[in-house]
Amino acid sequence: MLTLPDYLEDGLDLVFVGINPGKTSAEAGHYFANKRNRFWPAFNAAGMTPMPLGPETDAEVLAHGIGFTDVVKRATRQMSELKTADFRDGVALLNEKLLRFQPGMVCFNGLSGYKQFVRFTEPGTRPPKIGLQPRTVGASRIYVLPSTSPANAAVSLERIVDGLRELKVLLGRG
Repeated sequence: MLTLPDYLEDGLDLVFVGINPGKTSAEAGHYFANKRNRFWPAFNAAGMTPMPLGPETDAEVLAHGIGFTDVVKRATRQMSELKTADFRDGVALLNEKLLRFQPGMVCFNGLSGYKQFVRFTEPGTRPPKIGLQPRTVGASRIYVLPSTSPANAAVSLERIVDGLRELKVLLGRG
């Protein structure tokens, strides 16, 4: 199966959770490798690490207490290619990983992935919104960032940067 590795370990301050790897990223072997995705420009503009990082240096986030994973590990060109079973199985596995590693904060990149997470972990709850969530996964707080996907072009880069800056403050890094 075409996918990306998890960058997870004990003691992380923050784990970013994508919906699933895009084919471009999975083929490149790096997170957010699509040049139109705004993750890395926003990440760097918000100063999430002391030096700028990008797809080719994505594994270096671990040295800064940051990790990466996805709701669903199967790569697709579009989220619409994912099936209900992909989300059901992916959410169960993601929940296990988050409970195992217990990062300080879990940041979902976009509402779509988090809505699926809530759908299968807490069915019937109110729909989530962007920002800090009232729920936790174990001791891990949850934050939802506006999606950095090119498909979410209606949201400005500055709004995404503002979300990351808020996240840094919540983490005590800003």
